[in-house]
Amino acid sequence: MNGILLVDKEQDWTSNDVVAKLKGVLHERRIGHSGTLDPMATGLLVVFVGRATRAVEFAESHAKRYLAGLRLGISTDTQDITGRVLKSAEASVSREELLSVLEEFKGEISQIPPMYSAIKLNGQKLYDIARRGGEVERKPRTVTISTLELLGQEEGDWQLDIRCSKGTYIRTLCHDIGERLDCGGCMSSLRRVQAGDFRVENAHTIARIQQAADEGRAESLLLPTDSLFREYPALTASPKAEQRLRCGNRIRCTAREGNYRVYSESGEFLLIGQVSGGELKTIKSFFEV
Repeated sequence: MNGILLVDKEQDWTSNDVVAKLKGVLHERRIGHSGTLDPMATGLLVVFVGRATRAVEFAESHAKRYLAGLRLGISTDTQDITGRVLKSAEASVSREELLSVLEEFKGEISQIPPMYSAIKLNGQKLYDIARRGGEVERKPRTVTISTLELLGQEEGDWQLDIRCSKGTYIRTLCHDIGERLDCGGCMSSLRRVQAGDFRVENAHTIARIQQAADEGRAESLLLPTDSLFREYPALTASPKAEQRLRCGNRIRCTAREGNYRVYSESGEFLLIGQVSGGELKTIKSFFEV
């Protein structure tokens, strides 16, 4: 079983919980994902199954889109509502005031990663240090917020539509907005709705995946691995060229320089390759060995 499975993660599941569950449901030990979601978050988790796990590295840099809740007037140690409240204040912020501040967070911005994160320092995850009551200095990171739209209010929380680069912490964005408004803020909800070209409306709940597996049709939920590389043009290798490629050799190629999806004459997706100097070399292979 090989391919990409779009999962609509439920609240209170960790991303590793999803992977562990799927290993049992699909009876496949080779399963990974391309971007962690916090337990309180819901939405799109892009999961790679079987030989497709070799493609994870190509998806990790994908831009993401989130729908987030911003609660002003509260700051917590985790920068979301699951954490311990550090301070609270009156948050009489108008829509116009918030819109003005949101403009400052568009484009390239600097973020200091939260202590409650999986970033490692000297072999220790920051959240393990934080849970022991510790805190260490973290280097700022540059991230890109390409879209930051205010959708309105729901039960007192402001609703944001965010498109951002890899490595963006939405919790930290909410916290920093609150600090800029001098009232504090934290993330009250989070739903990932897009990662690269993959969308949550095409994703499946764990319950639906379990049902499909029970009915013997789980494989029908998988997207083909080559769907991740649809922006690359396709090449077809002759049987002789295929044999050389399967052995890790370069082959002569007259195609224009660039990256390609390479298929066998029978239509099997073999690899991602690069044409340079009249030769095709393998970047990453996806055929079974």
